[in-house]
Amino acid sequence: MVYKTSDKVFNIFINVITFICVVLCLFPVLNVVAVSLSSNSAILASKVFVWPVNINFESYKAILKDSTMIWSLVYTIIITVVYTVIGMFLTICAAYPLTKQRLKGRNAIMLMIIFTMYFSGGLIPDYMLVKNLHMLDSSWSLILPGVLSAFNLIVLKTFFTSLPESLEESAILDGCNDIGVLFKIVLPLSKPVLATLSLFYAVGKWNSFMDALFYITDSKLYPLQLKLYQIIVNSQTVDASIGDGNMSQNLLPESLKAACVVFATLPIVLVYPKLQKYFVSGIMIGAVKG
Repeated sequence: MVYKTSDKVFNIFINVITFICVVLCLFPVLNVVAVSLSSNSAILASKVFVWPVNINFESYKAILKDSTMIWSLVYTIIITVVYTVIGMFLTICAAYPLTKQRLKGRNAIMLMIIFTMYFSGGLIPDYMLVKNLHMLDSSWSLILPGVLSAFNLIVLKTFFTSLPESLEESAILDGCNDIGVLFKIVLPLSKPVLATLSLFYAVGKWNSFMDALFYITDSKLYPLQLKLYQIIVNSQTVDASIGDGNMSQNLLPESLKAACVVFATLPIVLVYPKLQKYFVSGIMIGAVKG
C-alpha cells in the first residue's frame, strides 16, 4: 500500500499527540508511586520525580498497621460487589423489556429515564429521602441511591436492540419463554457489554466519596475513599496521625497521602486487565446502533 505524503504527516502528527497524552497521563501516576516509596529527606529536597529516591516502604507499613484502613478496604470491596451485582441485575431487567415493541408506553418510560440524566431533585431532597427511609448510617445508603445508571441502561438497551430478532424467534419456536430467551440467548451474546458496564458500575462506586460523606457518620462504616479523605485532612496536622493513632509520627504528609492513593487505586488496576478485552468492543457495540 502506497501512502500519500499528507497521510504520513497526519500519522506522525497523531503519533506525537498520542505520545504527549500518554506522558501527561503517566507522569502523575509515576510521581505518586515514586513519592510513596521515597525517603523523607528526598521528598523535602524535591528530588523525587518519576523514580523513587532512597526506597523505603514506611508509608505502606503505616497503612497496613492501621486496622481501620484494612477494614475500610474490605468493606469497600463488599459494597462495590453488591452495588455492581444489583446495578447490573436492575439494568438488565429494565433494558430487555424496553426493546420489545409490544411493551406499551416504552417510549414514555425511556423519556422519563433520559429525564433523570439531566435533572435531579438536588442534594437536600436526596438526603431527606435517605433519612426518611431510615438508611442513614447503614450500608444500604451507599448501595441503593443511584444503583441504576440511566446511561448504562441506554447502552445495554442499544446493544439488545442490535441483536438479530431471528435468534429470539428461533428460541421461542423451540419452546423458550421471554426469560429463557434472555438467559439462554441474549445474555451469553452480551458478555462484552455486560463486562464493560460492570466495570463502569464498579469503578463508579469504588471512587464514590460524596454519598459516604453525606450519609455516614459511623467510622466503622467508612469506605476507603472517605478513609483516604480522613488521612489527607489529618495528615496536615503536626503528628500526621489517623484513626486509632497507629500512624507513624515520622511520616511526611506527602508520602502518606501518596501511599494512600496507590493503596486505593491498586485493586482497580489489578481488575481492569482482566476486563480490558471486553472494554473496547463492549463500548463500540453498545454505541453504534441507536
